[in-house]
Amino acid sequence: MSDPKAAATLAQALEARFGERLAVDPALTGLESLARLADHRVHRRWTDKPVDPAVLRLLCACALSSPTKSDLQQGDIVVVRDMAKRRAISSLIPDMPWMDQAPVFLVFCGNGSRLPRIAALRGKPFPNDHLDAFFNAVVDGTIVMTAFIAAAEAIGLGCVPISVIRDHARVVAEQLALPPRVVPIAGLCVGWPDGPGRLSPRLAIDVRVHVDRYDESALEVRLDEYDRRRHETAPFARQRKPERWGEVPFYGWSEDKARQYAEPQRVDFGAFVRAQGFKLD
Repeated sequence: MSDPKAAATLAQALEARFGERLAVDPALTGLESLARLADHRVHRRWTDKPVDPAVLRLLCACALSSPTKSDLQQGDIVVVRDMAKRRAISSLIPDMPWMDQAPVFLVFCGNGSRLPRIAALRGKPFPNDHLDAFFNAVVDGTIVMTAFIAAAEAIGLGCVPISVIRDHARVVAEQLALPPRVVPIAGLCVGWPDGPGRLSPRLAIDVRVHVDRYDESALEVRLDEYDRRRHETAPFARQRKPERWGEVPFYGWSEDKARQYAEPQRVDFGAFVRAQGFKLD
């Protein structure tokens, strides 16, 4: 059955996102779901309406139905209901007040602990104690988080991920009693949105989709195009660290990201991961 309205919504969202008008066949099935994915927005303001615990459990179940490497099921979710624990974490991130304001706060984890325990319980060796064990657990947890966001948005909830909790990984691990070989990946604020949220323009599709071989030969030109396009609809409110880098007449995404990662970040995270029992060789 043709769905011209959903096709138009999808095309408009993608054009706003990538600056490119994609052809969308209105006869395709699932266009409403695609439009919802394309129109994903960041939400940092919520109404006072609580999220029913039964609904939250349903969303967790849907998220945990996502793909998992070799059926290992290494992505876990911690629902942080204790406000003292939430404040202990959010107090370390004072520039994100929405962490306390959100009705729900979750922490998604990579669990590399369960598999060695299963091996021991079943009397088997565990010779795969190396970097891939960490990588598998983190990828699984990340897939679970993205599936949760998609499920939450499908019923009208709004979300914002909080990756900066990894700046304080030890505190998060202590507050949530994370055992060895379990690491926090990101937090997630969830609630019923108070407003439409913000759609973030993305780099052009051709920058990130490669055919047969990886090719970034046009990156500089594409960055300039993206900086200008993003500035038209979502300019940065302020320039990052002007006391160090000065003020520039045109401040685009690439300048902001270059400044952001000119500062050391999470230099102790590798030590934390090793202290949790992962071997990164």
